[in-house]
Amino acid sequence: TTKYYCTVIDAPGHRDFIKNMITGTSQADCAVLIIDSTTGGFEAGISKDGQTREHALLAFTLGVKQMICCCNKMDATTPKYSKARYDEIVKEVSSYLKKVGYNPEKIPFVPISGFEGDNMIERSTNLDWYKGPTLLDALDQIQEPKRPSDKPLRLPLQDVYKIGGIGTVPVGRVETGILKAGMVVTFGPSGLTTEVKSVEMHHETLQEALPGDNVGFNVKNVAVKDLKRGFVASNSKDDPAKEAASFTSQVIIMNHPGQIGNGYAPVLDCHTSHIAVKFAELLTKIDRRSGKELEKEPKFLKNGDAGFVKMIPTKPMVVETFSEYPPLGRFAVRDMRQTVAVGVIKAVDKKDPTG
Repeated sequence: TTKYYCTVIDAPGHRDFIKNMITGTSQADCAVLIIDSTTGGFEAGISKDGQTREHALLAFTLGVKQMICCCNKMDATTPKYSKARYDEIVKEVSSYLKKVGYNPEKIPFVPISGFEGDNMIERSTNLDWYKGPTLLDALDQIQEPKRPSDKPLRLPLQDVYKIGGIGTVPVGRVETGILKAGMVVTFGPSGLTTEVKSVEMHHETLQEALPGDNVGFNVKNVAVKDLKRGFVASNSKDDPAKEAASFTSQVIIMNHPGQIGNGYAPVLDCHTSHIAVKFAELLTKIDRRSGKELEKEPKFLKNGDAGFVKMIPTKPMVVETFSEYPPLGRFAVRDMRQTVAVGVIKAVDKKDPTG
């Protein structure tokens, strides 16, 4: 845009790709929610198990504070470019976003047509009843979040590439701290330690990468098979990332058809890792608005309930408390092809590298 370099993380809308959507969303500064404005299209997205709802909820839970809503396909409403349809959608989506936790007053709702190009870059005469920003203007109005560069390094890997003539190149976004060439990094949960040879962003060498930067970095004497998506790079000399033996979370159950009891083992999506985690002990049930304790050691939690739960990963994984490293301390819980709960991590019991 005129003001920013934007890295677009395109998250698929389809239910079967929610995992990809979560990997992408956990690394975004702003969510652009694309709404189908056509008759039937909008109703499907906003219905009880619609994608518009699920995506908005996940974006909020994964810490994406800012949002832009695009009412798309305005060229295909009845009548075309209908203000009444736009108003109806804004009203309904606003009320849902408010429930999720967003402040709809702060969210631009931009009527667009991706197909015809209306209001994407230039103002459209087809939509002259609309006085707000175009999509490009709205992107320029995003506030750049403060970046936690003074914290120890945490960089969850999105992918690992083998590049001919260079070697092994892990890729991901710096969430906290600073990454630079010459640094000795430790990858959790395995504890593998190696030196960073170089750091690149958008094919240019960087002296140092800061929080928010999506980078690739070259590491010495490491095979591609030794690193995986979900591993976390950290500074070996400054609170290096470790495997979590167990952790305590505050969860809210939102889409589960039955009851969740001790032993439940769904997939947890936290930063870029997707790993099955066992709900080992339901510790308390709490009021989800006030946080007051309602019951000790409940037998189960059901839709709408919130509680504290002790969790044990079924495979090695790195998580952190939300208070220390927010991006590594919030998660979504998936089961039966949908998000059944969301949560934040309150305490982590870390394994010593020797054990």
